[in-house]
Amino acid sequence: MDFRTEFRPVTIQPQQIEERSFQIIDEEMGEHPFTEQQYPIVQRVIHASADFELGKSLLFHPHAISAGIQAIREGKKVVADVQMVQVGVNKARIEKYGGSVHVYISDPDVIEEAKRLNTTRAIVAMRKAVKEADGGIFAIGNAPTALLELIRLIKEGEARPGLVIGLPVGFVSAAESKEELAKLDVPFITNIGRKGGSTVTVAALNALSILAERG
Repeated sequence: MDFRTEFRPVTIQPQQIEERSFQIIDEEMGEHPFTEQQYPIVQRVIHASADFELGKSLLFHPHAISAGIQAIREGKKVVADVQMVQVGVNKARIEKYGGSVHVYISDPDVIEEAKRLNTTRAIVAMRKAVKEADGGIFAIGNAPTALLELIRLIKEGEARPGLVIGLPVGFVSAAESKEELAKLDVPFITNIGRKGGSTVTVAALNALSILAERG
């Protein structure tokens, strides 16, 4: 085998690359149980992760897509658990409707309160967020403790999110937090198991904002 042969990509046009990627995803997915509204979210998650197992493990509350679109169009706040999610979100599509993307985990008051209570900043950040983002979208891709705290606040009537995108990754409490989210009667997008992460959380949220734009 001659390893000196120069590699030549099939295409170098970004739009063509994306279109071909989605064709491959459709071909490899084949038949699936997702609705016409849910499938674009699944596509984007797979596109971001190249992980079909992860895509197929997604779970949707029956009103998740409509609730997410409504929240975006009404200009509700988007709360991210970490800066990685905030940075990846297409803010132009959120801001088009008057919305904004927030992350509280590095706020000085959150850091100070977490030290005082000897707890995680992710937990304290959720307590602050629910007071400032009623009816908003909570996008959690990194911290299972943030999702568990949000679930607690929902159960106690202190939080009323429009949609929870709960896709934290990890070995400690990640799968369990998503199991608990799936039991709630609030709009959610989550998945089964340990897989997840900021990248796929961003993908799901960006897919929603595209759907909101399309009308």
